[in-house]
Amino acid sequence: MAYNGVWGYHPLVISLANTQEPLFLVNRPGNRPSHEGAAARLNQAVELCAKAGFRRMLLRGDTDFSQTRYLDGWTEQGVEFIFGIDAMPNLVSLADALTPQDWKGLERPAKYEVARTERARPENVKERIVRERGFKNIRLNGEEVAEFLYRPGACKQDYRIVALRKNLTVERGEQALFDDIRYFFYITNCRQEDAVEIVLLANDRCNQENLIAQLKNGVQAMRMPVDDQNSNWAYMVMASLAWTLKAWFALLLPEGGRWGQRYADDKQTVLRMEFKTFLNAFMRIPCQVIRTGRQIVFRLMAWNPWVAVLLRGVDVLHQPMRS
Repeated sequence: MAYNGVWGYHPLVISLANTQEPLFLVNRPGNRPSHEGAAARLNQAVELCAKAGFRRMLLRGDTDFSQTRYLDGWTEQGVEFIFGIDAMPNLVSLADALTPQDWKGLERPAKYEVARTERARPENVKERIVRERGFKNIRLNGEEVAEFLYRPGACKQDYRIVALRKNLTVERGEQALFDDIRYFFYITNCRQEDAVEIVLLANDRCNQENLIAQLKNGVQAMRMPVDDQNSNWAYMVMASLAWTLKAWFALLLPEGGRWGQRYADDKQTVLRMEFKTFLNAFMRIPCQVIRTGRQIVFRLMAWNPWVAVLLRGVDVLHQPMRS
């Protein structure tokens, strides 16, 4: 039984952030904590990526995955990590003891680049209703970052703690009740990035939620349709291969040629594409198979904007067969 009283499972997903490929999937009972078995699978992922030729590896996870007894081992292997860490009283005290000069403002980059002219922002109807009806509202005034050294109890060396301080105002209607300061902490052994970059890198791991959503609703790997835990584990791994094949198809697309930049954009678009969109664009295309003489002709019976990309991918897949 899960924490909310629902019968189910609690899968562990270790993925490659560059391509969103699931490296390891582990099915667990619904009442198991998030971090259970994660360190062992992360070690396997590090070994797998090292064999594949990766020269720099970065592990990321939320506060449930900051298992401090493994940090020294990863550091000795040359593996970098950024994990969230709980806002424990001792960390809050260390952050409060920092001087104002230790803090600097955090300006988050825009989510996207405006192509031509920025459209006028529509009225925030929700915020207006909250104020009119006197509901409680929490408004963010600004964010600041700082860093200090800290040695967890299970570690033999100091690590960087990057503190994110959010300045909030709690309002009720038009009246500001009080200001609230909340801290978020990240532990890391990265030395090249500054505190702002560490926070942004840590927040990028939230893209994992999109992968989980695609595994659940796209390829339906987490529907758990069979009998027991191990059977559902096998089903989950087999169904997730469809998502992996989509990623491999995108990685095989050529980037050079006359339309180099356009080809590169197509490659990234397919890599980030939702699975249902990928099915409609590349898989659900009616095709007539004609056997004539010594060759087989595949005649596409429909067209969509991605047919040209499909044909480039088919040509790349056909090249090893020619050689």
